[in-house]
Amino acid sequence: QQLAVAGTEHIALTLDHVMEVDKEEECLEYKVQIVVSPLEDVDTPPGGVADVSTTSTAKPNQNSSRQRKKKESSESVTAHNRFHYNCCSPKPSPSKEEIKARSAQNAERIRSKSRSGGLYGSRNDLRGSKSNLAVNGRKQEPESGSMSWDQVKTYLTSNPDNLEDYILDHIGLDTLEKWLQRKSKKLNKPVKSSTSRNSCLGKWKFSVEADKRSMLTELSQHLVGSSNKALLMWELANCISSAVDADQFKLYLVYTEGEITEFAPEIEKPTSQPIRSGTTLAAHCAKVKDVLKFSTATPDPRYPKGVPGIKGAAKVLCYPVCSENEELEAVIELVRSKGHTFNEDDIEVVNSYLVWGGVSIHFADIYSKVQHQKSVNDFLLSVVKSIFQEMISMDTLIVQIMNQAQKLVDADRASLFLVDTKTNQLYARIFDVSIEQTEDGEFSQATKEIRDKARFPIGKGIAGHVAQTGETLNVADAYKDDRFNPAIDEETGYTTKSILCMPICIRGSVIGVLQMINKKSGEETFTTEDEESFKTFAVYCGLALHHAKLYDKIRRSEQKYKVALEVLSYHNAAAMDEIEEVINEGIPKIEDHEDISTQIFTYYATGLDDMAKVRKALFMFVDLFGVERFEYETLVRFFITVKKNYRAVAYHNWAHGFHVANSIYSILKASPGIFRPLECLAMFIGALCHDLDHRGFNNKFMIDIGSPLAAIYSTSTMEHHHFNMTINILQQEHHNIFARLNPEEYKQVLGNMKHCILATDLALFFPNKARLTNIVKEDSFSWDVPDHRLLAQALCLTGSDLNSSTKPWEIQFRTSKIVYAEFHEQGDVEKQLGWKPIPLFDRDNYAEVASMQVGFIMGICLPCYDLITKCLPSMTPMMEGCKRNLENWKELKAEREKEKEKEKEKSS
Repeated sequence: QQLAVAGTEHIALTLDHVMEVDKEEECLEYKVQIVVSPLEDVDTPPGGVADVSTTSTAKPNQNSSRQRKKKESSESVTAHNRFHYNCCSPKPSPSKEEIKARSAQNAERIRSKSRSGGLYGSRNDLRGSKSNLAVNGRKQEPESGSMSWDQVKTYLTSNPDNLEDYILDHIGLDTLEKWLQRKSKKLNKPVKSSTSRNSCLGKWKFSVEADKRSMLTELSQHLVGSSNKALLMWELANCISSAVDADQFKLYLVYTEGEITEFAPEIEKPTSQPIRSGTTLAAHCAKVKDVLKFSTATPDPRYPKGVPGIKGAAKVLCYPVCSENEELEAVIELVRSKGHTFNEDDIEVVNSYLVWGGVSIHFADIYSKVQHQKSVNDFLLSVVKSIFQEMISMDTLIVQIMNQAQKLVDADRASLFLVDTKTNQLYARIFDVSIEQTEDGEFSQATKEIRDKARFPIGKGIAGHVAQTGETLNVADAYKDDRFNPAIDEETGYTTKSILCMPICIRGSVIGVLQMINKKSGEETFTTEDEESFKTFAVYCGLALHHAKLYDKIRRSEQKYKVALEVLSYHNAAAMDEIEEVINEGIPKIEDHEDISTQIFTYYATGLDDMAKVRKALFMFVDLFGVERFEYETLVRFFITVKKNYRAVAYHNWAHGFHVANSIYSILKASPGIFRPLECLAMFIGALCHDLDHRGFNNKFMIDIGSPLAAIYSTSTMEHHHFNMTINILQQEHHNIFARLNPEEYKQVLGNMKHCILATDLALFFPNKARLTNIVKEDSFSWDVPDHRLLAQALCLTGSDLNSSTKPWEIQFRTSKIVYAEFHEQGDVEKQLGWKPIPLFDRDNYAEVASMQVGFIMGICLPCYDLITKCLPSMTPMMEGCKRNLENWKELKAEREKEKEKEKEKSS
C-alpha cells in the first residue's frame, strides 16, 4: 500500500503480479527491499517522494539460490536490486515498457518457483497487515524523507478515485470477498456480497481462523444441551439450513431398520416411510446414500412424489447422513423457494458443518449411552440390593424389580409367567403390574381371579412361544401377530399394542417369561436399546427369582427344622417324673457323696446306673459352684437332658461324659484358685457335654461317608456338633443354667466352653502341645497371660478325655475293651463299604491290643500329662497312674511277643 501511493506505475504493476500469485493460492516466501526514485513523467504527490524504502520478511527458504546470492551481495552493496536506479551505476534509466516486461518476467519466475516447490509457506505470509508490510509484527517506519502513514491516508482520502481505479484494475474478487467479510465483522453488521460466488461458502472459505472458530463455536452451542440424539440432529440440520440460506428443511431419522421417520420437535405423531425408490426424494436418497439435487419443476421418475408438503417450484438438496460404518442415520432435505439452485459450494458448506457436527453428535451420543448405562447400572444395583439386603417375600421382591424394569424401558404394564413343569403350562405369578402406585404406596396389579385365569399351555400365545423357543420377541403391533391371544384383553378391558417378551433362564432352562406391554414414549414400540437393557435385566431377574425360591425353601426348611427340634426336644428332654424325683431328694449333700469327694483322680463310677451318675454330677456341680447363681430345678432338667442326649454307643456315652467331668472336678479341687470361677464353670460343663450325640464314629469316617455334619463342619466335625448340641439344650425352655449370668459373663462362658470341647479333638492336641512346649522351654509360661491360660485349659480337657489311662489297672483294662469294641464296630462298617480299616479298628487285629496301647500311651497320653504337670503340678497323680498302666501294657506286649514266637516255632 505504501509503495502504491508513491505513484510509480512499475511498482503498481509489480504489486499486481504479487496479488495475482496470492489469488492463485500459491505459497510464496520473499524478501523484497525497494528503493524508488520518481520517474520524470510521473507526477510527484504533495510532499514528494525522495526515497521510499519498505522491507517485508518471511522465513527464508534454505534451498533458495536467490537468498544465498542476496546474502552474499548484501555484504558489499546495500539495497541494490532491480528497482534501484542511477545511484551506483551510470546506466541509463529504463523505459516504462522495459519496466513492465521485467516485472512480468519476475512475476512469472515467482510463479514457476512456487509451482516447483521451491517456495513454501501460506498465503497469509503475503497479506501483511492492514497498514503496511510488517517486520516482526510491527509497522515498518518509513525512512527519513519518505511519506508517513498519515500522509498516505491523507493522500488516499483526497484521491479516492485513484484508490478505486487501482482496486478495480488490480484486486481480485476473492480478495474483495475477504475484505468484505472482515469489514462486516468489524462493523458487526451483516453485509451481503454482491459477487456471484455463493455467500455462505465465501463466509466459510475466506473467513479468518477466528471467524471459523466463532462459527463452529456457535454450532457447538446449538448442539450442547440437547437431551437426545434426535434433537442434536435437528439442531445440526437447523444450523446447516441457515448456513446455505435454505428457506426450510426436513429431517428424517432411522428408528427402525428399513424405514425413515420425519422428525421435528413439534410433531406429535411422525410419519414413517420405507427406504426404497419410486416414492419420495428422501426415501430414494436413503436408499442410494448419495447427495441429490432436485427441482420440483422437473419431476424425476426415481422419486415421483418429490418432497411432500412443498408447493410450487423449489430447489432441493437432499443429503444422507451416515455413520463411520456406512450405516444410514438420517436424511436432511434443504429447500429453497427462491434464489439460485444448490451448487457444489453449498455441498462443501454442508460437508464442513457435518464434519464438525458429526463429531459433536458422536460424542453426545457416547455421552447419552454412558448416561443410559449409568441408569441401567443404578437400576441393577437397586435390584441386587433388593435381592441381598431385603429378606422379603418372593412376590414383593418380584413386583419391586418388575416396576424398576418398567421404568427402564418405559412400559405401561408388566407381567411375569412362571413355568409349571408338572403340567407343562405357564401361570401368572405377577400379572398386569402398573407403574402407578396406589394410595398406600403399593403397586397395583390384576385381581387374583384374573391371575388365576392367566394359565395356558407352553407354546400358546406370545409368552408361550417365548417359553417354548427361548427367543426374545419384540412385537410392534400385537393384534397383527397371529400368536397374540386377545382373551386377556377381553377379560380386563385393556388394549395391548406393543409387547417386549423375554425368557428367564437358570442353568440353561427356561423357568419363566417376562413381558413388558405398551411402550409409553417415542414411537410406542420397544427399541433395540430396550431389548439390550431388558436382556441384562432378565439375567438379574432370573437371579432374583432363583434367590427368592431358595429363600422360600430355606424358610420352609427352617420351619421344618423348628418342628423337628420341637419333636426331638420333647422326646430327648428330661421326663417330668425323673425331674420331680431328683428335686424331691433336695440339694445333694457332701455326706451322701463322700466317695467322689475323697477319691480325687481315682474315682470311677463302677456299678452305678445312669440316674445315679446324674445325682453324682449334680453333687460335683453344687460342690464346685453352689446354687446361689443357679436355679436348682433348671440344673436338674439340664443334667437329665444331657444324659438323654448321649447315644447308647459302646464307649462315647453318658458314662464317658460323666467320668471326664469327674476328672475336671478332681483337677479343680486339687488346684484351688488357679482357674477363675467362669473358667471353672466352662471347663466342667464342657467336659460333661463334650461328646453329646456321639455316633460311635471318628471325624475321618464322617467325612469319608459324606455325612451332613461333615458338610456343615469341615474341621473338628464331631466336636463342633457336640458344642452345637449343648447350645440346643441350653436354648430349650427351662434348660438355660446360665440365665442368671450377665451378657458379658454369658458370652465368656460360652466362648471358653467351645474352646474346651474343641480341645478334645486329638487333631488339635498336637499343635496345642507344640505351642505349650515352646513356652515351657523358654520358661515364659504365666497364668497372667490369657493365651497361656487357654492352652492350659485345652490340655486339661485333653488329659481328662484320656482319664481311663490313669485309672487303676483293673478299670483301665476293662475300659480299653469297651473302647476297642466301639472301634471294631466302625471297622466292621468300613469292611461292609469295601474299605480296609486301619489295625486299630480291625477286629481281626485285636490280639495286638497291648502293642497298640503301648504306642497310644507313649505317643499321646504320657506326653500330655508330662507337659501339663509342668504348668499344673497338681495333676501329677494322673501322670503317675498313666505310667503304671504303661508298664502293665508293656508286660502284656512282651507276653504277646513270646506267644507269637511260639506260634511261629510251631508253624515252622
